[in-house]
Amino acid sequence: MKNLIQTTLSILLVFSIFPSMSTQANEETKLPLDEVKSAILIDQHTGMIVLDKNSNESLSPASMTKIATMLLIMEAIDEKKITWEDKVKTSEHAASMGGSQIFLKAGEEMTVRDMVKGIAVASANDASVAMAEHLAGSEKDFVRLMNDKVKELGLKNTVFHNPTGLPADGHVSSAYDMAQLAKELLKHEEIIEFTGTYEDYLRKDSEDPFWLVNTNKLVRFYEGADGLKTGFTKEAMYCLTATAQKKDMRFIAVVFGAPTSKARNEVVSSMLDFGFSQYKSKTLSKQGDKVVKIRVEKGSPFMMSGVLSEPLKWLSPLQGSEQQVKKNIKIESELTAPVKKGEKIGEMSLIVDGKELSSVPIVAESDSVKASWGELLVRSMNEMAR
Repeated sequence: MKNLIQTTLSILLVFSIFPSMSTQANEETKLPLDEVKSAILIDQHTGMIVLDKNSNESLSPASMTKIATMLLIMEAIDEKKITWEDKVKTSEHAASMGGSQIFLKAGEEMTVRDMVKGIAVASANDASVAMAEHLAGSEKDFVRLMNDKVKELGLKNTVFHNPTGLPADGHVSSAYDMAQLAKELLKHEEIIEFTGTYEDYLRKDSEDPFWLVNTNKLVRFYEGADGLKTGFTKEAMYCLTATAQKKDMRFIAVVFGAPTSKARNEVVSSMLDFGFSQYKSKTLSKQGDKVVKIRVEKGSPFMMSGVLSEPLKWLSPLQGSEQQVKKNIKIESELTAPVKKGEKIGEMSLIVDGKELSSVPIVAESDSVKASWGELLVRSMNEMAR
């Protein structure tokens, strides 16, 4: 098996970290977090927690559940299990869903694209169940996949019993877990085309067009907002997982249990405002930077550069004490040809005060094919001559 070589590079930078608990921020900026049961604000790139109120408390997530539903759909598309233009047939069970819906009829067919549009924009329960059945064969089996994903991501406060968020005993999540699911979903950049849409139509050219209006009003009224998902039931009250991007920063804000939709939007807006006003993004290493040289056994070329597949960024508070930052490089000690360009050969992580905050893959800069017999002979002779 391939072993790992680990190298740590220390870089002293002027950084500070606000306490993850929101008490200090709330006092200084008058954030209205008392209006919600739980909340969290994280940096989408690193996952760093900027604000936190009871973020590990398990509560009813209502339709924010659909973040997990959309994540499984996006993964299936990326894995080519389904395509955007595949037709999805609505079962009687899916058509019977109450609450938010696009009023699918039993036997009606829509493309995956239109189903996702209905889920992302209109929070459609019927479309969520139709997609669940299409992907897994049954709603029950899809829920099993949802909970498998929860375990895979290491989330401790979430158990799903349906793909919609309709009330069910024991159907719970937390602000922290929902932020992590949102972070994972945002890796699939196409989803923003749907969650960032304020209004659109389904069945536009038919006799029964359906006007969609996004349940997340921030995508229209908050600069940079382009997702993700609202939620409301009598038990959960008003919930929202939102994301917004300005310049090179993207935050994810989650609130559970706001008393009104207006309060929900105001709290989330204030959290996002805090993030954008108190932090700046710094890039420690750029995408494509050569960070390591590694030997390729029986390869041509014999030595290969490893480059970063994406930038290694850091969110730096504008005020505070200095912090020591380290780059930690882990690379495979042995590679054997053939190695393809873009193949992962290691990773570089960012460590602040001994805590790893983010990491990015190191990939092969170029191909390394199997060396010819003649090349191996010359190489062997050269090594013996040293």
